[in-house]
Amino acid sequence: MIKWNKKFEYPNTVREMVEGQRHYNINNEKLPSVTTILGKTQTAEKAEGLANWRARVGVDQATRIMDQAAARGSAMHAILEHHILGKNRLDMTDTGQEAHKMADVVIDKGLCNVDEIWGSEVALYYPELFAGATDLVGVYKKADSIMDFKQTNKPKRREWVEDYMLQLAAYTMAHNYVYDTKIQQGVILMCSKDGYFQEFIVSGKEFQKYQHEWLKRLDLYYKNYKK
Repeated sequence: MIKWNKKFEYPNTVREMVEGQRHYNINNEKLPSVTTILGKTQTAEKAEGLANWRARVGVDQATRIMDQAAARGSAMHAILEHHILGKNRLDMTDTGQEAHKMADVVIDKGLCNVDEIWGSEVALYYPELFAGATDLVGVYKKADSIMDFKQTNKPKRREWVEDYMLQLAAYTMAHNYVYDTKIQQGVILMCSKDGYFQEFIVSGKEFQKYQHEWLKRLDLYYKNYKK
């Protein structure tokens, strides 16, 4: 079992849609989600790449692939969350069985490196600016960290997961501001549907780069998209 240290009192939150965009209601303050901000401020190149992929495989097939990935990811997250809390979760659907295999890989190759847990499924926010939820906060390989679990259809190159890095940068900045911590490491524990595990750790100057990039995206969102 991983050691728990509930050193912070994390807030309860409610997810809401505001003008078609996901927001978090925290302490009666509705804040845009980190993923909403990243989606609204994505580069034209990325938007074009997604549109080209949908056109290449067909809209219906693209929708099926994305829906299946979302369902598999949700199932894997639920299994991992239950494991972290010392509970079992059985999902006998085809998607659930696939997710169980992926979760087992993350447990065996990723969670084994978690030294301490401060919180699971943690809502984080930066007052008046943004909010989001991360899968795990604690200590990973002896460093205070924000951790997220990700599923993927196929293995990813590091440059393909930059939005995930930006999410971690945002969550870390929020945690450091609200709880006066000094977290400077983000961790992505990823498993493909074929069981291939990948660990992405971002820290040091690379992490500072993503924090600066996140601030640019945040500024762009409030200048151009937030009414």
